[in-house]
Amino acid sequence: MNNNILNTEIQAFITAHLRSDITKLILKGSPYENVSIQEIAEQIESKKKCEKKLPTWFSTENIYYPNKLNIEQTSSEITAKYKASLVSGNSLIDITGGFGVDAFYFSQKVKNVTHCEINEELSKIVSHNLKQFGTKNIENYIGDGLTCLEKSVSKFDWIYSDPSRRNDAKGKVFLLEDCLPNIPENLDLLFEKSDHILIKVSPILDIKSAINELNFVKEIHVIAIENEVKELLFVLEKNYTQQIDIKTINSNKIKNQCFNFDLSSEVSATYSEPKKYLFEPNAAILKSGAFNQISEQLKIDKLHQHSHIYTSDKLIDFPGRKFEIKHKISYDKKQLKKLIPSQTANITTRNFPETVAQIRKKTGLKDGGNQFLFFTTDCNQKHIVLICNKV
Repeated sequence: MNNNILNTEIQAFITAHLRSDITKLILKGSPYENVSIQEIAEQIESKKKCEKKLPTWFSTENIYYPNKLNIEQTSSEITAKYKASLVSGNSLIDITGGFGVDAFYFSQKVKNVTHCEINEELSKIVSHNLKQFGTKNIENYIGDGLTCLEKSVSKFDWIYSDPSRRNDAKGKVFLLEDCLPNIPENLDLLFEKSDHILIKVSPILDIKSAINELNFVKEIHVIAIENEVKELLFVLEKNYTQQIDIKTINSNKIKNQCFNFDLSSEVSATYSEPKKYLFEPNAAILKSGAFNQISEQLKIDKLHQHSHIYTSDKLIDFPGRKFEIKHKISYDKKQLKKLIPSQTANITTRNFPETVAQIRKKTGLKDGGNQFLFFTTDCNQKHIVLICNKV
């Protein structure tokens, strides 16, 4: 951590060049003796990444930024605030502290927070930034979070961990035991130090696999922002053995779409041919696997067991996209040309043998316009096209 970066003149230079071409800026070299142009460029790039993701950091003076990878890996303010809403009490320890965004918001809900970060420089950066916010109830521990837990004589109200994958060798599907720290391997230690554990994991983690690896899972939260799943949260409570509640939330500019269900309850979907309206669940619901629960709770029908789109004669308040079906046709190029004279449409495939790219190549349909085409399979095993307008 180069404290010279916090010089008023250098801070002004960073702010003035947020929209500059970084490559050209680096070629010019540093106008300052004690700060390299590479350090300045790193500050600029990292600060730019915070503009939308971490607006509080971006708009606060004298914030010191780590490299942009740290910013990419940290929680957004939206998800950090959500996590903070799940905790309370006198003490929380974050054993994988990182850039400190989660710890900052936890500190607004819990009296005393311990932020553990094994990277000494990053820990110092977090400590400096917290002073800019006037935060006084966070203690920074430089070192391994599990070691800090083992040494502690205290019991915490909450333990929080955001384990990171060791590598990408296993592809998209991975297990919690593939992460650092290895949570399943250290569950006994965690429950010795707290009765409540909150774990954040990557959205590509398989939910059922994680449940099998953990003990006493009470809640699972699936968080999406603008229909992109950002985080999975597992809430563990010592000796909890009852039903597991899954809570999904999709945060967008209009409102938060929420849908909750009991994972253990056995429900069946109802099926029908397309009716007046079509409903497409948001990404958080699709990730949660609530395919039958959506049909049962909202009293709407699925088109097919594997299609995961729904239909009804009534327009309902639905956690996802809503459409009015104008035409139902078989997959026929001539019919599509007749019904889509503009030759532009938004295409979605659900349980269909061809990809969007293949369909566009065959039909000549370009992307865009106000019409939405769903290529799918109905309850009679027929491949159909639904021509819709968005509601």
